[in-house]
Parts: sequence; C-alpha cells; structure tokens
Amino acid sequence: MMEQHEVSTISTVDVSQCDREPIQIPGSIQPHGVLLVLRGPELTIVQASQNTAVILGIPAESLVGQPLGILLKEQDLATLVTVPQEHIERNPLYLFTIELKGNEQRFDCIVHRQDGLLLFELEVIREGDYAVTSPKDIYSTVQAVFSRLQHSSTIVALSEQVAEQVRSITGFDRVMVYRFEPDGHGIVIAEARRADLPTFLNLHYPASDIPAQARRLYTLNWLRLIPDRSYTPVPLVPAINPVTGQTLDMSFSVLRSVSPIHIEYLKNMEVAASMSISIVKNNTLWGLIACHHETPHYISYDIRTACELIGRIMSLQVPPIEEREDAVYLTKLKNIQSQLLVILSEQGTSSFVDALVSKRQAVLDVVNATGSVIYLDGTCHVLGEAPPLNEIEQLVDWIEQQPEAEILFTNSLSQRYSPAASYMACASGMLALILSRARRQYWFWFRPEVVQTVQWAGEPAKSVVISEQSARLSPRTSFASWKQLVQGTALAWKQGEIEIALELRMALIHIFLRQAEELARLNLELQYSNAELDAFAYAASHDLKEPLRGIHNYAHFLLEDYGSQLDEEGVYKLRTLVSLSQRMEDLMNSLLYYSHVGRVDLSVRETDLSLVLQQALEFLHTRLQESNMQVRVPASLPKVVCDGARVCEIYINLISNAIKYSDKPDKWIEVGSVPASSPPDGQEERPPILYVRDNGIGISADHFDSIFRIFKRLHGREEFGGGSGVGLTIVKKIVERHNGVIWIESTEGQGTTFYWTLGPLKTVQN
Repeated sequence: MMEQHEVSTISTVDVSQCDREPIQIPGSIQPHGVLLVLRGPELTIVQASQNTAVILGIPAESLVGQPLGILLKEQDLATLVTVPQEHIERNPLYLFTIELKGNEQRFDCIVHRQDGLLLFELEVIREGDYAVTSPKDIYSTVQAVFSRLQHSSTIVALSEQVAEQVRSITGFDRVMVYRFEPDGHGIVIAEARRADLPTFLNLHYPASDIPAQARRLYTLNWLRLIPDRSYTPVPLVPAINPVTGQTLDMSFSVLRSVSPIHIEYLKNMEVAASMSISIVKNNTLWGLIACHHETPHYISYDIRTACELIGRIMSLQVPPIEEREDAVYLTKLKNIQSQLLVILSEQGTSSFVDALVSKRQAVLDVVNATGSVIYLDGTCHVLGEAPPLNEIEQLVDWIEQQPEAEILFTNSLSQRYSPAASYMACASGMLALILSRARRQYWFWFRPEVVQTVQWAGEPAKSVVISEQSARLSPRTSFASWKQLVQGTALAWKQGEIEIALELRMALIHIFLRQAEELARLNLELQYSNAELDAFAYAASHDLKEPLRGIHNYAHFLLEDYGSQLDEEGVYKLRTLVSLSQRMEDLMNSLLYYSHVGRVDLSVRETDLSLVLQQALEFLHTRLQESNMQVRVPASLPKVVCDGARVCEIYINLISNAIKYSDKPDKWIEVGSVPASSPPDGQEERPPILYVRDNGIGISADHFDSIFRIFKRLHGREEFGGGSGVGLTIVKKIVERHNGVIWIESTEGQGTTFYWTLGPLKTVQN
C-alpha cells in the first residue's frame, strides 16, 4: 500500500482542480431509486442502473435493449408518451406515482431530457417517512409557509422563518440559510436546530467549499438530497451511453451520485444526511437552504417538492426585501444630502467650506464615512479621521494619474495605492469626488480598516492528500472555529452611497456654475465701471491740469515779486503752496498716465525680452551708475508675444523701485525668467514666469496685496526719494492687460522678488 500523509500547505497543488471535478458525470447513482435511460419514441432502454435487480426484480443487463413497456402499465406508458417534450426539456418533472407490472411496490416517477435522451428515475415510496400524502397537503403546507413569509420585513427575518418552516416539515436536525458574499464565501445568516447541537450561526465558509461547477448545478436543479452519505454508488450498465458514446450527463438527475470529496466533507462534519435548496436571485445563486442530519434521513418527493417551493418563494421575496432595505437606507442618505444642499445653495464660494465644516457629522453620514477631506487649490480642510496632509497631497497626485472619471472608490486603498498601507487604520476605504482636475478640487471620504474577526467553520484552505502517483484536495479535517484577521479592508461602498455622492457632485457643480455666472456678471459690470472710471480719471486729470498749473505759476510769481515784502511766515506759506501745487500736478500726471495705460490699445507681436530689458537699462543708465547698482542677467530672456513698449515700462518701474529701496553697501538686481513646464497633451503651451529680484529693504507680508493699490506708499513722503505711489499700480495694470498675473515674494531686510506672467495673446501684423 502506498504511504499517504497530510500537509497543511497547498502551495504544491493546483487548488482549482476542485472546480474541475466532473460532478455532473459520475457514472453512478444513489441507491434509493433506479435510473433508466430511454431512446426514441419507442422508449427503448439503452442504460440502466445496476440495482434494478434489487428494486425491480430484473437485472440491468436484461433491461438494456428492451422497450419501457415491459415495466409500465399501458395507461402509465400512454401518459409518459403524451407528455409534451418542452415540459421536460430543462428541469426534472414529477409525473406520477406508479406500480410496475408484477411489482406491488409504489414509485415516484421523475423524468427529464438530456442530449436527446429521456432519463426516467423511480424512487421507492417508503411508508412512515416524513411525507405529505396528497397534493392538497402540499398546497396547505406551502400556503401556510407563504403566509408567514409575507410578513417578513428583513432578509434575516425572512431567513429565520424559512429555516424554521423547512425544519418543521422535514425533521432535519439542523436547517441553515446560507448567503453568499460578494467575494464568493458564505455566511450562515439564520438557523433552526436541535437544542443540543452547537450553533453555526454567523459562521463563514470559504468559497472553495462550493466549487464553481457545483454552484452551476444548484442553479439548474434547485433541490439536492443525500439521504445517506455512507451509501455505495450504483454504476450504470453499460458505463458508456451507446447513443452519445460518452459518460451520461446527469446534471438534472435527482439520483445523481455525489462527489467523493463532498462525501468526505460531510463525514468530517459528522453529517449523515443532507439536503440543499437553492435560493436564486436574477439567475444567480444567492444562497442555499442547507439541511443536516446526524443519521440517515430520507425525505419523500412530495416533501422535497414543498421545500423546493419554499426555496422558490424565498427567491421571489429576496429581491423586493433587499430593495426595500436599500431604499430605506438610501432615503436616510438622501435626507442628509438634502440638508447639505440647502446649506450649500445658500452660501457663496468663499463660505462653501465653512458651510460644510459647520455640518461635519452630516458630511460624514451622507456616505457613512468616518473622515472627509475637502481639497481645494492645494488647501486641505479635514473633517473627522483622515490621513496626514502630506499624504493627501501625494494621494491627489496619484488620483490625477488615474483615468478620467467623476468618482473613484475602493474598499482596499492600499491594494491599489501601496503608500496607503501606512494609514489604513483610518483610510482603508476611499471614495473621491473629482470636482475639477484643472483647478485641483477634490472631495474625499474615508472609512477605517475593518479589522474584523471572522469565524470560519474550519481552516479556509483545504488540506492536501499526497501520494506517490497524485495529489488531491480533501475537505479540511477539523471544523473547530478559528479566527482570520482581515486587514487593509474597509466596508465596501454600497451602490446607493456611490449614487448619492455622484448626485452631490452634480449639485455642487451646478452651484459652482451658478456662482461662476454671477461672478461673470459682476466682472462685466466691473469692466463697464472701470471703463467709465478710466474715462472720468482721464477727463478730470486732463481738465484740472490747466487751472492747477495757473495756481502753481501765480504762487511762484507772488513769491518772486512780493517775497521781500512778506514776513517769514508769509514766505513759508507761499513756498508750501508752490510745493503742494507741484505735487498735485505730479499726481494728476500719474493718474492721467494710469488712465492712458487702461485705455490705449496694445501693439502685440513676438518680442525679444532681452532687447526690451536692454532699452530699460539704457533709460536708467545714469541712476544705476549713481546708486552703484549691479544688474545681473543669468541667461537670455525668452521671446514672447507682447507689447514691447509697455513691458519696457514694467522693467523700468520695478528696477527703479529696486534702486530706490536699497540700503545695502553691495547692491544688486537680478532679472531673469523661469522656463514654463511642459503642458499636458492637447493643451496650450504655458507662458514663462519672469522676475526682477533685489537685495533691498524687503516688504512685510502684511503689505503684499496693498502695495499694488493706487497712491499707496509704505513709507513717508520724503523717505527713499519720495514718489507718487502709482508705479506698481501701473505695472499690475500692464500685466493684467497682457492676460497675466503678478505676485511677490519678500523677506524684510533681505530683499524682494516680483514674479509675473504674460498670458497668451494673438500677434498683430503691421
């Protein structure tokens, strides 16, 4: 005898062989009935189970080749012949209770077609079995069960009723309702059992316990009975069907023999008899009603029929109850969503985040999350438990590399994005709304890792029996519960939660669009107002210059002609009048020029900024020499489409300011550009970033915005050479006329850098 041993690993064995076991062609039947395979309209017996001699009194060899008429009475044979073929094309059909010729034993007759053959199965009717003796009894039993099931409002309640009713009419020691989870493994969700038996409730069974081909058969044939697992299989005679030349396909047979692996499985569970009833939802196996008995236990066909009807009733009940449960949950989420949308619709863009933060719990509950992050333009707003901010930045970078989508969700983020393993305790599940990729606006929800203790009904991996010739899987030998730790996984996002999030995204986008339209309207009104203001400023400054110049001149004449006749105070007042009128004229000139910048058309063409800078430096040559200022140009400036004369004014103003506000003995100015990054495919090339940097007195961050206001000065009128306070305002105006932006970086006492861009403009050909 070859030596065998068990090992706890399956690494050397292909575990999928269980899925390839040909359980539909076992070549044998269980012994509590006989099988006859018939051909043609004459119903000739071409195969018979070998136990016909015991049950029918005629050896199988003697039956093969004979017409069925040697066994059936004429009226029963006529009934069989007249059964329409379509009625028995797919599923077993119970025909009648018969007595064979010369045989006082009564049989249940079940037939079905397969591969052009008629499979004729006879089950011996046993006195004293659990039996419903008439169709009326079957109807009454099912009617009572159906009445109870109608009042079940949840899947668990329905399952508990089914388990109780099936056990009541079958007498099995244990009846369980077993539901398949999305990953294929099953869980016992309801149970009715003998009081002295341990409970199996909430135990999980690995998907491999019911291989793929077994699940397929469960959807074809809704009920399967094994009255005695210790039976001896009864082979067919002959073994190969003479019509098809193959082993007989017994997918629909009620007597089909059981897989040896399944028999061993039942033995390990100490189950002597079993019956399973399918629960099918939308043509997919949803679960099973599993019945177990510690001793052999036969169930008559009429009782099995009642049980199958219960299974079909439950199959019809499952979809509406699940839909109702989902609808109740979805209604709860929609109520929360409505609260958020009411609040958001009443807020402006600036208070959008504040509104959400004020409703922190609603934001989390709307998709049943424990953490949320609103990421807008590089700023994170955190609610609840979420990953660190630096991790969010990297997560955003990763999402932007994913295919274009409105939403991205997973219940195991670390499997898709490995860095998430470091924070899976708070964010194993992620649902991300992509509000705007261009503006980098995202809304995240997170769920924590469900470090759930799963009670498995034994080791999930089957053990392997290895011999010198082969290695085969056998069911696990121990059914003691053990715990498996599920790590890095959160509760899966429900379809309703995903839909709620998508609706929330759509509503937010509508709110953003409405706010954008309002902003566009206000901008248009502002443009009109600015245009009118520019016109007014131009007219006012132009028209006021003449009388102001007259005041200045007459004050100067008075000082020259009558200064000797005035006392010291009078001379001081006249000199003050001259100074003030001169300052007023300077301000008028600045205002007039600012208005001119806003009104004059730009003359744009491709321009070499190196030449523009050279013109500006030539204009400032004397001042640069007097201040002993060093000008650095690290590299040639780029060519851009712009109005060269106006850009020259930018350089003149910024370099003049750098000269004016410098207090270092070693003074320098650096003028350069930062190359633009390559744009994504299909997008316009981005403009370069230009800059003027100095090592002067610097500017406090508190004044970064205010320095661009007209007539705004940060120092006294006479400090650092004075000035009108219009230079930076004009620079900003010119930049904006070029569709660009300007910003500042500065540290007090160390220097300042002005950055700006010149946006895309069309070249004007002269």
